[in-house]
Amino acid sequence: MDRALFEKAAAVRALAHAPYSKFHVGAAILSEAGATHVGANVENASYPEGWCAETSAIAAMVSSAPAGPGRRIAAITVVADRIDGRLTTPCGGCRQRIAEFSAAGTPVHVIDPSGKGQTFRIDELLPAAFAMDEAP
Repeated sequence: MDRALFEKAAAVRALAHAPYSKFHVGAAILSEAGATHVGANVENASYPEGWCAETSAIAAMVSSAPAGPGRRIAAITVVADRIDGRLTTPCGGCRQRIAEFSAAGTPVHVIDPSGKGQTFRIDELLPAAFAMDEAP
């Protein structure tokens, strides 16, 4: 686990807007260019039309850099409570978004608020992702 990414994801998790589910999630991305981007989940009344934390972090990354290493995910950490004792991994849509901006072996650190978790590669979480011919 990348401790700095965990701390940033945990901190932004506290800023989540989750009045409906009460389920707060934070994400922190390290880009291949070395920049860190964070995001929290943002719900709204037309639930489930909110944004996941991973989506928010990817949007922050895309909004801050042109195509190239600044828009490529080197690692991502997601912090959320466990559900029924199990770690909360990214949803299917977020798995595809992460795959879109990363390589098959990109680490996805899934951590609970206490700092315990597991690291997956994105190709383990989404083995048959849709793919473009070239990276963004």
